[in-house]
Amino acid sequence: MADLAVKSATAMADEPAGAGHNWPRNDGLDLDLSWVLDQRVNLSAAERRVVTLPGRRTVKKDAQAAWLLKAVTCIDLTTLNGDDTTERVRRLCAKARQPVRQDILDALGMGDRGITTGAVCVYHRFVSTAAEALEGSGIPVAAVSTGFPAGLVPHEVKLREIEASVADGAREIDIVITREHVLTGNWQALYDEMRDFRAACGDAHVKAILATGDLKTLRNVARASLVCMMAGADFIKTSTGKEGVNATLLVTLVMLRMIRAFEERTGIKVGYKPAGGISAAKDVLNYQLLMKEELGREWLEPDLFRIGASSLLADIERQLEHHVSGAYSALNRHPIG
Repeated sequence: MADLAVKSATAMADEPAGAGHNWPRNDGLDLDLSWVLDQRVNLSAAERRVVTLPGRRTVKKDAQAAWLLKAVTCIDLTTLNGDDTTERVRRLCAKARQPVRQDILDALGMGDRGITTGAVCVYHRFVSTAAEALEGSGIPVAAVSTGFPAGLVPHEVKLREIEASVADGAREIDIVITREHVLTGNWQALYDEMRDFRAACGDAHVKAILATGDLKTLRNVARASLVCMMAGADFIKTSTGKEGVNATLLVTLVMLRMIRAFEERTGIKVGYKPAGGISAAKDVLNYQLLMKEELGREWLEPDLFRIGASSLLADIERQLEHHVSGAYSALNRHPIG
Protein backbone atom coordinates (compact mmCIF):
# COMPACT_ATOMS: atom_id res chain seq x y z
CA MET A 1 0.00 0.00 0.00
CA ALA A 2 3.06 2.26 0.13
CA ASP A 3 2.62 5.58 -1.68
CA LEU A 4 -0.78 4.49 -2.97
CA ALA A 5 -2.43 7.74 -1.96
CA VAL A 6 0.04 9.89 -3.82
CA LYS A 7 0.14 7.78 -6.96
CA SER A 8 -3.60 7.30 -7.26
CA ALA A 9 -4.57 10.96 -7.00
CA THR A 10 -1.77 12.88 -8.69
CA ALA A 11 0.05 13.71 -5.47
CA MET A 12 -3.04 15.18 -3.78
CA ALA A 13 -1.30 15.13 -0.42
CA ASP A 14 2.18 16.13 -1.56
CA GLU A 15 2.20 19.75 -0.42
CA PRO A 16 3.09 20.39 3.22
CA ALA A 17 0.60 22.31 5.32
CA GLY A 18 1.59 25.39 7.19
CA ALA A 19 3.60 26.91 4.32
CA GLY A 20 0.24 28.39 3.62
CA HIS A 21 0.79 31.92 2.34
CA ASN A 22 2.45 31.62 -1.04
CA TRP A 23 0.10 33.78 -3.12
CA PRO A 24 0.43 37.60 -3.24
CA ARG A 25 -1.78 39.44 -0.77
CA ASN A 26 -5.05 40.92 -1.93
CA ASP A 27 -4.44 44.66 -1.65
CA GLY A 28 -8.00 45.34 -2.75
CA LEU A 29 -9.35 47.97 -5.10
CA ASP A 30 -11.79 50.84 -5.10
CA LEU A 31 -15.42 50.04 -4.39
CA ASP A 32 -17.26 49.51 -7.68
CA LEU A 33 -20.94 49.78 -6.77
CA SER A 34 -22.13 49.10 -10.31
CA TRP A 35 -20.33 45.73 -10.23
CA VAL A 36 -21.76 44.95 -6.80
CA LEU A 37 -25.35 45.87 -7.65
CA ASP A 38 -25.18 43.94 -10.91
CA GLN A 39 -24.92 40.62 -9.05
CA ARG A 40 -27.85 38.22 -9.36
CA VAL A 41 -28.22 34.53 -8.49
CA ASN A 42 -30.31 32.05 -10.48
CA LEU A 43 -31.58 30.03 -7.53
CA SER A 44 -33.02 27.07 -9.44
CA ALA A 45 -29.89 26.68 -11.56
CA ALA A 46 -27.65 26.90 -8.49
CA GLU A 47 -29.73 24.31 -6.66
CA ARG A 48 -29.54 21.92 -9.62
CA ARG A 49 -25.79 22.36 -9.76
CA VAL A 50 -25.17 21.32 -6.16
CA VAL A 51 -27.84 18.61 -5.97
CA THR A 52 -26.33 16.73 -8.91
CA LEU A 53 -22.72 17.02 -7.68
CA PRO A 54 -22.55 13.90 -5.45
CA GLY A 55 -24.00 11.71 -8.18
CA ARG A 56 -21.68 12.99 -10.90
CA ARG A 57 -18.40 13.07 -9.00
CA THR A 58 -17.18 10.46 -6.55
CA VAL A 59 -13.79 9.24 -5.40
CA LYS A 60 -13.20 5.80 -3.94
CA LYS A 61 -10.54 3.68 -2.27
CA ASP A 62 -6.96 4.91 -2.80
CA ALA A 63 -8.08 8.15 -4.43
CA GLN A 64 -10.45 8.89 -1.57
CA ALA A 65 -7.66 8.38 0.95
CA ALA A 66 -5.52 10.89 -0.94
CA TRP A 67 -8.31 13.48 -1.09
CA LEU A 68 -8.96 13.07 2.63
CA LEU A 69 -5.28 13.52 3.46
CA LYS A 70 -5.31 16.69 1.40
CA ALA A 71 -8.38 17.84 3.34
CA VAL A 72 -6.46 17.36 6.60
CA THR A 73 -3.81 19.83 5.44
CA CYS A 74 -6.55 22.41 4.80
CA ILE A 75 -8.31 22.16 8.17
CA ASP A 76 -8.25 25.13 10.52
CA LEU A 77 -8.44 22.96 13.63
CA THR A 78 -10.77 24.95 15.84
CA THR A 79 -11.92 25.33 19.41
CA LEU A 80 -14.27 28.25 20.08
CA ASN A 81 -16.14 27.20 23.18
CA GLY A 82 -17.00 29.06 26.36
CA ASP A 83 -15.24 26.39 28.42
CA ASP A 84 -11.94 26.47 26.50
CA THR A 85 -8.81 26.20 28.65
CA THR A 86 -5.10 26.55 28.02
CA GLU A 87 -4.67 22.79 28.35
CA ARG A 88 -7.37 22.12 25.76
CA VAL A 89 -5.67 24.52 23.37
CA ARG A 90 -2.29 22.83 23.93
CA ARG A 91 -3.84 19.42 23.21
CA LEU A 92 -5.43 20.81 20.07
CA CYS A 93 -2.06 22.14 18.93
CA ALA A 94 -0.46 18.75 19.55
CA LYS A 95 -3.14 17.19 17.36
CA ALA A 96 -2.51 19.82 14.67
CA ARG A 97 1.15 18.79 14.60
CA GLN A 98 0.21 15.09 14.26
CA PRO A 99 -3.36 15.05 12.93
CA VAL A 100 -3.28 11.43 11.72
CA ARG A 101 -1.81 8.56 13.72
CA GLN A 102 1.67 7.58 12.59
CA ASP A 103 0.76 3.93 12.00
CA ILE A 104 -1.98 5.00 9.58
CA LEU A 105 0.36 7.35 7.72
CA ASP A 106 3.01 4.64 7.52
CA ALA A 107 0.48 2.19 6.06
CA LEU A 108 -0.40 4.78 3.40
CA GLY A 109 3.26 5.39 2.55
CA MET A 110 2.95 8.95 3.88
CA GLY A 111 4.79 8.62 7.16
CA ASP A 112 7.60 10.99 6.19
CA ARG A 113 5.50 13.72 4.55
CA GLY A 114 5.15 15.98 7.58
CA ILE A 115 1.39 16.28 7.29
CA THR A 116 -0.14 18.86 9.62
CA THR A 117 -3.37 20.83 9.67
CA GLY A 118 -3.56 24.17 7.90
CA ALA A 119 -3.88 26.25 11.08
CA VAL A 120 -5.21 26.27 14.63
CA CYS A 121 -8.11 28.67 15.24
CA VAL A 122 -8.81 30.06 18.73
CA TYR A 123 -10.16 33.06 20.58
CA HIS A 124 -7.78 35.96 21.23
CA ARG A 125 -7.41 34.83 24.84
CA PHE A 126 -5.50 31.73 23.67
CA VAL A 127 -3.43 33.11 20.79
CA SER A 128 -0.18 33.30 22.75
CA THR A 129 -0.75 29.80 24.17
CA ALA A 130 -1.28 28.37 20.68
CA ALA A 131 1.66 30.29 19.20
CA GLU A 132 3.97 28.87 21.88
CA ALA A 133 2.64 25.34 21.42
CA LEU A 134 3.07 25.51 17.64
CA GLU A 135 6.51 27.15 17.62
CA GLY A 136 8.76 25.63 14.96
CA SER A 137 5.95 23.68 13.29
CA GLY A 138 5.12 26.20 10.55
CA ILE A 139 1.44 25.95 11.50
CA PRO A 140 -0.11 29.42 11.76
CA VAL A 141 -2.40 30.55 14.55
CA ALA A 142 -5.71 32.01 13.38
CA ALA A 143 -7.56 34.27 15.81
CA VAL A 144 -11.26 35.10 15.68
CA SER A 145 -11.48 38.81 16.32
CA THR A 146 -13.82 41.81 15.94
CA GLY A 147 -16.29 40.73 18.61
CA PHE A 148 -16.77 37.18 17.33
CA PRO A 149 -19.35 35.80 16.74
CA ALA A 150 -21.91 38.65 16.60
CA GLY A 151 -19.51 41.46 15.72
CA LEU A 152 -21.57 44.05 17.58
CA VAL A 153 -18.87 45.65 19.73
CA PRO A 154 -17.65 49.19 18.90
CA HIS A 155 -15.52 49.48 15.78
CA GLU A 156 -12.51 50.80 17.68
CA VAL A 157 -12.65 47.80 20.01
CA LYS A 158 -12.65 45.48 17.00
CA LEU A 159 -9.53 47.12 15.62
CA ARG A 160 -7.73 46.92 18.98
CA GLU A 161 -8.60 43.23 19.27
CA ILE A 162 -7.11 42.55 15.83
CA GLU A 163 -3.94 44.41 16.72
CA ALA A 164 -3.67 42.56 20.04
CA SER A 165 -4.07 39.16 18.36
CA VAL A 166 -1.37 39.98 15.81
CA ALA A 167 0.93 41.17 18.62
CA ASP A 168 0.38 37.87 20.44
CA GLY A 169 1.45 35.84 17.41
CA ALA A 170 -1.60 35.35 15.19
CA ARG A 171 -0.66 35.08 11.51
CA GLU A 172 -4.27 34.93 10.37
CA ILE A 173 -7.29 36.90 11.58
CA ASP A 174 -10.86 35.71 11.06
CA ILE A 175 -13.04 38.82 11.27
CA VAL A 176 -16.82 39.07 11.34
CA ILE A 177 -18.57 41.65 9.23
CA THR A 178 -21.45 43.79 10.47
CA ARG A 179 -24.45 41.98 9.01
CA GLU A 180 -26.57 45.13 9.23
CA HIS A 181 -24.51 46.72 6.46
CA VAL A 182 -25.48 43.87 4.12
CA LEU A 183 -29.12 43.67 5.19
CA THR A 184 -29.59 47.43 4.63
CA GLY A 185 -27.54 47.53 1.43
CA ASN A 186 -24.97 49.91 2.91
CA TRP A 187 -22.10 48.61 0.79
CA GLN A 188 -19.91 51.66 1.39
CA ALA A 189 -20.04 51.04 5.15
CA LEU A 190 -19.16 47.36 4.65
CA TYR A 191 -16.28 48.30 2.36
CA ASP A 192 -14.92 50.90 4.80
CA GLU A 193 -15.19 48.49 7.72
CA MET A 194 -13.35 45.76 5.83
CA ARG A 195 -10.62 48.17 4.72
CA ASP A 196 -10.02 49.14 8.36
CA PHE A 197 -9.84 45.47 9.36
CA ARG A 198 -7.38 44.77 6.55
CA ALA A 199 -5.15 47.65 7.66
CA ALA A 200 -5.24 46.58 11.32
CA CYS A 201 -4.10 43.06 10.36
CA GLY A 202 -0.80 44.32 8.97
CA ASP A 203 1.11 41.30 7.65
CA ALA A 204 -1.46 38.82 9.01
CA HIS A 205 -3.84 37.37 6.44
CA VAL A 206 -7.48 38.29 6.92
CA LYS A 207 -10.48 36.00 6.45
CA ALA A 208 -13.83 37.78 6.19
CA ILE A 209 -16.66 35.84 7.85
CA LEU A 210 -19.93 36.71 6.12
CA ALA A 211 -22.24 34.76 8.47
CA THR A 212 -24.19 33.69 5.39
CA GLY A 213 -26.99 32.15 7.44
CA ASP A 214 -27.90 35.66 8.63
CA LEU A 215 -27.79 37.36 5.21
CA LYS A 216 -31.24 36.11 4.08
CA THR A 217 -30.61 35.82 0.31
CA LEU A 218 -27.98 34.38 -2.01
CA ARG A 219 -27.85 37.74 -3.77
CA ASN A 220 -26.75 39.33 -0.49
CA VAL A 221 -24.12 36.59 -0.14
CA ALA A 222 -22.80 37.32 -3.63
CA ARG A 223 -22.67 41.06 -3.10
CA ALA A 224 -21.09 40.85 0.37
CA SER A 225 -18.45 38.44 -0.98
CA LEU A 226 -17.54 40.86 -3.74
CA VAL A 227 -17.37 43.92 -1.47
CA CYS A 228 -15.11 42.14 1.03
CA MET A 229 -12.75 41.08 -1.75
CA MET A 230 -12.68 44.62 -3.12
CA ALA A 231 -11.75 45.80 0.37
CA GLY A 232 -8.79 43.41 0.61
CA ALA A 233 -9.99 40.14 2.14
CA ASP A 234 -7.46 37.35 1.57
CA PHE A 235 -10.18 34.75 2.20
CA ILE A 236 -13.93 34.85 2.34
CA LYS A 237 -15.54 32.52 4.87
CA THR A 238 -19.11 31.32 5.22
CA SER A 239 -19.88 31.31 8.91
CA THR A 240 -18.85 31.64 12.51
CA GLY A 241 -20.30 28.20 13.20
CA LYS A 242 -22.70 29.84 15.67
CA GLU A 243 -25.51 30.73 13.24
CA GLY A 244 -28.61 28.62 12.75
CA VAL A 245 -27.44 27.73 9.23
CA ASN A 246 -23.72 27.56 8.51
CA ALA A 247 -21.75 26.25 5.52
CA THR A 248 -23.77 24.69 2.69
CA LEU A 249 -22.86 23.65 -0.84
CA LEU A 250 -25.37 26.16 -2.22
CA VAL A 251 -23.77 29.11 -0.45
CA THR A 252 -20.36 27.73 -1.36
CA LEU A 253 -21.23 27.72 -5.06
CA VAL A 254 -22.27 31.37 -4.93
CA MET A 255 -19.11 32.43 -3.08
CA LEU A 256 -16.85 30.43 -5.41
CA ARG A 257 -18.46 32.07 -8.43
CA MET A 258 -17.68 35.46 -6.91
CA ILE A 259 -14.06 34.43 -6.27
CA ARG A 260 -13.80 33.31 -9.90
CA ALA A 261 -15.31 36.55 -11.21
CA PHE A 262 -12.96 38.58 -9.03
CA GLU A 263 -9.91 36.64 -10.22
CA GLU A 264 -10.96 36.92 -13.86
CA ARG A 265 -11.34 40.70 -13.63
CA THR A 266 -8.40 41.55 -11.34
CA GLY A 267 -5.97 38.62 -11.56
CA ILE A 268 -6.08 38.35 -7.75
CA LYS A 269 -6.62 34.94 -6.16
CA VAL A 270 -8.77 34.97 -3.02
CA GLY A 271 -9.16 31.94 -0.77
CA TYR A 272 -12.32 30.28 0.51
CA LYS A 273 -13.21 28.80 3.91
CA PRO A 274 -16.44 26.95 4.67
CA ALA A 275 -17.05 26.62 8.40
CA GLY A 276 -19.71 25.17 10.64
CA GLY A 277 -21.52 21.87 10.21
CA ILE A 278 -18.82 20.05 8.21
CA SER A 279 -18.23 17.03 10.43
CA ALA A 280 -18.19 14.00 8.09
CA ALA A 281 -15.48 12.93 5.66
CA LYS A 282 -18.04 12.32 2.90
CA ASP A 283 -19.19 15.94 3.19
CA VAL A 284 -15.75 17.49 2.87
CA LEU A 285 -15.17 15.51 -0.33
CA ASN A 286 -18.13 17.31 -1.91
CA TYR A 287 -16.63 20.67 -0.99
CA GLN A 288 -13.28 19.67 -2.47
CA LEU A 289 -14.89 18.47 -5.69
CA LEU A 290 -16.88 21.67 -6.04
CA MET A 291 -13.75 23.74 -5.41
CA LYS A 292 -11.81 21.88 -8.09
CA GLU A 293 -14.62 22.12 -10.66
CA GLU A 294 -15.33 25.82 -10.08
CA LEU A 295 -11.85 27.21 -9.40
CA GLY A 296 -9.27 24.58 -10.34
CA ARG A 297 -6.56 22.50 -8.69
CA GLU A 298 -4.79 25.50 -7.12
CA TRP A 299 -7.74 26.04 -4.78
CA LEU A 300 -7.28 22.64 -3.15
CA GLU A 301 -4.17 23.79 -1.29
CA PRO A 302 -4.13 25.47 2.15
CA ASP A 303 -2.96 28.70 0.51
CA LEU A 304 -6.46 29.12 -0.93
CA PHE A 305 -8.71 26.62 0.82
CA ARG A 306 -9.38 26.15 4.51
CA ILE A 307 -12.06 24.20 6.35
CA GLY A 308 -13.20 25.43 9.73
CA ALA A 309 -13.79 22.27 11.74
CA SER A 310 -13.17 20.31 14.91
CA SER A 311 -14.93 16.93 14.81
CA LEU A 312 -14.26 16.52 11.07
CA LEU A 313 -10.65 15.49 11.70
CA ALA A 314 -11.68 12.56 13.89
CA ASP A 315 -13.98 11.20 11.18
CA ILE A 316 -11.31 11.58 8.49
CA GLU A 317 -8.78 9.72 10.62
CA ARG A 318 -11.36 7.02 11.26
CA GLN A 319 -12.03 6.65 7.52
CA LEU A 320 -8.32 6.42 6.80
CA GLU A 321 -7.92 3.70 9.42
CA HIS A 322 -10.74 1.78 7.78
CA HIS A 323 -8.98 2.16 4.43
CA VAL A 324 -5.78 0.55 5.69
CA SER A 325 -7.27 -2.00 8.09
CA GLY A 326 -10.71 -2.83 6.68
CA ALA A 327 -12.38 -2.14 10.04
CA TYR A 328 -13.96 0.92 11.61
CA SER A 329 -12.78 2.00 15.03
CA ALA A 330 -14.67 3.95 17.67
CA LEU A 331 -14.49 7.73 17.42
CA ASN A 332 -13.02 7.91 20.93
CA ARG A 333 -9.83 6.36 19.53
CA HIS A 334 -9.26 9.56 17.52
CA PRO A 335 -9.33 12.40 20.05
CA ILE A 336 -8.71 15.98 18.90
CA GLY A 337 -8.39 18.03 22.06
